[in-house]
Amino acid sequence: MSIVPITSPDLNAAEVSFFAALCSDDFQYLGVPNGDLRSSWAHCSEIVKRSEAHGFRNILCPSSYQVGQDTLSFVAGCAPITDKMNLLAAVRCGEMQPIMLARTIATLDHMLEGRLTINIISSDFPGQVEDSAYRYQRSREVVEILRQAWTQDEISYEGEIYNFANLSTDPVRPYQQNGGPLLYFGGYSPAAVELCAQHCDVYLMWPETKDDLAQRMKTVHERAEHYNRTLDYGLRVHMIVRETEAEAREYAEMLVSKLDDEEGRKIRERALDSTSYGVARQARNRELSDMEGFIEPHLWTGVGRARSGCGAALVGSADQILSELESYQKMGIRSFIFSGYPHLDECDYIGKLVMPEIKTCSLPHEYGRVPSNMPATPLGNGVRR
Repeated sequence: MSIVPITSPDLNAAEVSFFAALCSDDFQYLGVPNGDLRSSWAHCSEIVKRSEAHGFRNILCPSSYQVGQDTLSFVAGCAPITDKMNLLAAVRCGEMQPIMLARTIATLDHMLEGRLTINIISSDFPGQVEDSAYRYQRSREVVEILRQAWTQDEISYEGEIYNFANLSTDPVRPYQQNGGPLLYFGGYSPAAVELCAQHCDVYLMWPETKDDLAQRMKTVHERAEHYNRTLDYGLRVHMIVRETEAEAREYAEMLVSKLDDEEGRKIRERALDSTSYGVARQARNRELSDMEGFIEPHLWTGVGRARSGCGAALVGSADQILSELESYQKMGIRSFIFSGYPHLDECDYIGKLVMPEIKTCSLPHEYGRVPSNMPATPLGNGVRR
């Protein structure tokens, strides 16, 4: 596995983030609905507050139409209940007219005083199925218009989908000057890689074997070099961490002990990205795993039986998990987005067993991002015990 060059300072620190389960993705037993854990402002905002209390540096607020809450409204509501942690808002390109989206994001960025980051999503909308090339072209144009709105005095854009001429950007300047919020992006197709390499800041990956992750990073890095850019890399992965490996594995077995495979299939297929190449690779991981669902000694694919998208979890003792994170960091991965079931409980386990032993930071902006009011903090020595 080659080590990929990385751009951020504090090279022994990582952005460690959690996940706000906005899309009705919280369970005591996977695939078994639990009314107390359903997506609601009360439940999901408590996840946000708990994450900040444990020292997480960011939190992914996902987007879905068929289940859950509106992402941008939720992020706005989080502004007055947080003061240190960044918020990573998932935005589906094309859902909102681009200049109105630029204004909305800029407003949120001011409400959060620069603590806003954006996860750019390319997917179909409910009731629509678009060609992949069209979806990524739409996303490319949206991102290019956002960059103009946030960095120039006027927006003038001629694209295949959007055309604007001589529009003032006075109402849409974000709090973060010289570039606007950091853009996170994930996707496996050549068009996705090209878009991220040219315009985005952090390339997000779902869990695979380390060899597969290293090859994916190499591919993206080579395309970014073509544009004289160097990206940061992130891993979105579930977590089951306990005092001992035996406890963690026992909990993983319990988590799927009531799962009906047909119900799991329905949960996977209701997602708008259920037919994407990235989701297909997560399914491939499950096919290649051992009898207990492990594709690597501590990477368990059982979560993907009842979830589209990110479909594997790191499972082990605190020392084992910290060793895994250290290995990922040596590969060049600087951002981690964790989640677990139930989310409040797993947030507490990670907060107790992992966060005190890893040095954390907020990723900077390539274009001169206004620093977060949460400086790099050595929460421990940055290496496993």
